[in-house]
Amino acid sequence: MTGAEILLKALVDQGVEVLFGYPGGAVLPIYDELFKQNRLKHVLVRHEQAAVHAAEGYARSTGKVGCVLVTSGPGATNTVTGLTDALCDSVPLVCFTGQVPTSLIGNDAFQEADITGITRPCTKHNYLVKDVNNLARTVHEAFHVARSGRPGPVLVDLPKDVVQAKGEYQGPSKLKSKYKPPVKGDIKAIEKAVDMIAHAKRPLFYVGGGVVNSGAAACQLLTQFVRMTGFPCTQTLMGLGGFPGSDPQSLGMLGMHGTYEANLAMHGCDLMINVGARFDDRVTGRLNAFAPNSKKIHIDIDPSSINKNVAVDLAVVGDAAHILEDMIKVWKARQARVDDKALKAWWSQIDQWRSRNCLHYENSNKLIKPQYAIQRLYELTKDRNPYICTEVGQHQMWAAQHFRFEQPNHWMTSGGLGTMGYGLPSAMGVQMAHPGALVIDIAGESSIQMNIQELATLAQHRLPVKVFILNNQYMGMVRQWQELIHGGRYSESHMHTHPDFVKLAEAFGAVGLRAEKPSEVDDLIKEMIAVDRPVVAELRTDASENCFPMIMPGMAHNEMVLGPEDRSVDKPGSEEDGMVLV
Repeated sequence: MTGAEILLKALVDQGVEVLFGYPGGAVLPIYDELFKQNRLKHVLVRHEQAAVHAAEGYARSTGKVGCVLVTSGPGATNTVTGLTDALCDSVPLVCFTGQVPTSLIGNDAFQEADITGITRPCTKHNYLVKDVNNLARTVHEAFHVARSGRPGPVLVDLPKDVVQAKGEYQGPSKLKSKYKPPVKGDIKAIEKAVDMIAHAKRPLFYVGGGVVNSGAAACQLLTQFVRMTGFPCTQTLMGLGGFPGSDPQSLGMLGMHGTYEANLAMHGCDLMINVGARFDDRVTGRLNAFAPNSKKIHIDIDPSSINKNVAVDLAVVGDAAHILEDMIKVWKARQARVDDKALKAWWSQIDQWRSRNCLHYENSNKLIKPQYAIQRLYELTKDRNPYICTEVGQHQMWAAQHFRFEQPNHWMTSGGLGTMGYGLPSAMGVQMAHPGALVIDIAGESSIQMNIQELATLAQHRLPVKVFILNNQYMGMVRQWQELIHGGRYSESHMHTHPDFVKLAEAFGAVGLRAEKPSEVDDLIKEMIAVDRPVVAELRTDASENCFPMIMPGMAHNEMVLGPEDRSVDKPGSEEDGMVLV
């Protein structure tokens, strides 16, 4: 078999159904073999960055490994942003890049780039295949590495002479990989964790994307354990859907734009049970004031995440599903009981914080408030169980605040890297994986233009993705920081010219819609979801609206700004609720 034939057979044996890619000289032998078969579907994107984001959306909505194929040189280097995004958010991908023939490597040949060197910091692992007889084994190992342990992107660089050469095929059953990350947690650590949980007075579950990555079973076990204990539960941006958003025990998202009750519960808890989160800076705030009176349990499959940002009292390394299953068994076997009196008092305090209604905003009859637009989108689509993707910015945070996710794998957003342009190609990948589903990209008018060329891909493949643009005429989050932190000096955050998004949609073969008044929002949403074609729906929103609550840079969880009125306070406010007004 030729290397190209070996590659495609290995992909089929790995269960790959869809390739997102863009051809070029170095990979033409592979594309020639693609032409001869019908097992693998190829999606021709308009930019290689979009191919990786589409594979991310496919992977995150299915739990499978996403797959990318691009050519050498600029084709390969265009994948770097997507690969870094996938590394930050633990998304399993395998990216195949073309390379010049092995005899020309290092000679500055046409479209040569040292992509294995370039991507070493932004992939979980990468390979340069120099022998066709190693190709099948390398492909199988790449998929094993991508999906095992903490998931992540893997790159396989393929010189043109290797994919043209003849070699032997080896199936995945012959793979003997040395990469065997821990799955089962240490039972003594689990028993100690159960003991700590049973004695907590002010406990809090802190759930991250690791629970979602572990699979539906992990999310079900987490929900079961949280309900067994009766403890409050908060989720990170990446953990939304890991615990049902409408459950009374859910406090919503925490962190920089998290809810008042979630952040103050984090600040005031005496035991934090971290399941699959990495204590990132957007969650912790000022580290020396983070959960100052709390003991911390950290459950994570990645040993390098333990004590990396926050020192913990107890670590349990392993897969969340296995550890939660064992925790429940130990809890039942010991007939463990929580301190009901203390827990009742803790919930009473949390309910006081909830009564502040921190996501309240002043609605308008004249201007479309972005929060209102997202709330109406949620109410009018929740019975359809939609998949929600976002770009990056204010609209992303409002979506996280006002959309309730009841199950995992329905929320696709760029968390760790914060990649503008992520949402549209990600939604494209989700729609490929779920042809009959309602897939919506909540976007800003600036972010959407980063990869707007993928509207052509939607049209070509008849993917009925809905793009829901909140157009406030600004790079909204940049403008908000400039207003609150930089004295209102709006330096290069206002784009004076934007395309007519309705006409642009039509030019790309999509349907264009627009709403300029609150009274038009419901009709726009209903028409958008009724059309079985790609739709670009533009809503002209209030340009001055900011995203609150907000923990300002360098502040702690109990130093939240709840709204514009807090900015007028020039001295510390009441600390009755544990909050200091900035």
